[in-house]
Amino acid sequence: MLRYLDVQTVISLIRKTGVEKSLSLLADYLADDFKRWNEFHKSPRAACHSPQGVIEVMPIADGQFYSFKYVNGHPGNTAKHLPTVMAFGVLAETETGVPILLSEMTLLTGLRTASTSALIAKHLARRNSKRMAIIGCGAQSEFQILAFKAVMGITDVVAFDLDAKAIEKLQRNLAGTGVTIKAASSAREAVKGADIVTTITAAKAKQAVLTPDMVEPGMHINGVGGDCPGKTELHPDVLRNARVVVEYEPQTRIEGDIQQMTGNFKVTEFWKIITGAEQGRSDDQQITVFDSVGFAIEDFSALRMMNDLAKAADAGTALDLIPDLADPKDLFALLTKGA
Repeated sequence: MLRYLDVQTVISLIRKTGVEKSLSLLADYLADDFKRWNEFHKSPRAACHSPQGVIEVMPIADGQFYSFKYVNGHPGNTAKHLPTVMAFGVLAETETGVPILLSEMTLLTGLRTASTSALIAKHLARRNSKRMAIIGCGAQSEFQILAFKAVMGITDVVAFDLDAKAIEKLQRNLAGTGVTIKAASSAREAVKGADIVTTITAAKAKQAVLTPDMVEPGMHINGVGGDCPGKTELHPDVLRNARVVVEYEPQTRIEGDIQQMTGNFKVTEFWKIITGAEQGRSDDQQITVFDSVGFAIEDFSALRMMNDLAKAADAGTALDLIPDLADPKDLFALLTKGA
C-alpha cells in the first residue's frame, strides 16, 4: 500500500521534529544527495507556461528511488485567496516502479527551497557572516530566515517589501524565535552592510531588484525569485561581477537570472563545490551569487526525509491507489469479478 501524507500529517511531523531542526536535517539530506550528483538520472523540468503562471513536473531518479513533484507558480493567486505555489510529490522504488509515498509538497517546497539556500550559502558566504537582508516578505520569507538561523546561525535580519503588511506578517510569525527583524524603507537601505542578501520577490517580470551599486565586496547573494523564463531579479552586471553558482545548468540557463546572459557566461554547478571538485569562495572580497530556480534533487531529498520521518513515527494513511491483483497478468478480472 502507498503511504499518504496529507497536509495535517506533514505539519504534525515537522512540529514534532521542530521547524529549525527539520530545516537543518533537510540540509543534511540535501548535502548527501548533492554529493551523489552523478548517480542521478537528471533532466530539466517539464513546464507549461501561461500568461498567469506556470505548471511544472519535476522528475529525477537514482538506483533506489524515483521521485517527481507537481508544482505551479501563479503570482496572481493571492488576489483569489489561493497560494502562489501549490505542490504534491511521489516517491517510488526504481527497481519495481511501485510508488511508496504520496505527500503534500506546498509546505515541503517552502522547507526545501530554504534549506537549499542555507546549505549553499554555508559553502559560499563568508564564514563570519552575521547579517542578512531579505527583499520580499511573502510565503517563503520565514522559511529562508529560519533555515539561515538553523544552518548558519544568522539572527540579524533587515527586511524590505513593497507591502508593509508583509513585513509585519514576517515579524509577527518569527517573534520569539531569537531572530531580530528590522524593517527597511527601501531595498537599498536593507542591503547596506549585509553579509548575505536574499531576493525573493514574486512578480513574474524582468526586473532588477538588486543593482551593481547596491552590492558590496564580499556579499553573498541568494537569488531565489527569478525562477522562470522572463522573470529576473538581478541586474546583469551583478552577475558579471560575481562568482555564480547554480543547481542544474541546463535548467537555470532557461529559468534563472542567467537567462539574461549571452555567450559562454561561466557558472558552476553546486555539486562540484560540495564534492571538492571546485572551490567555493576564493576570498572575503569576492561577490558570490546562488542563482536558485529549484531542482528536482531537492524534492527528492525532501521526500526521502519525510518518508523516513513517517516510517519512524508510523504516520500517514494507507492509500489504495494501485490494484491488488491475485494474478498480476489478469487486470480485467477486477471488472468481471469485483475488486
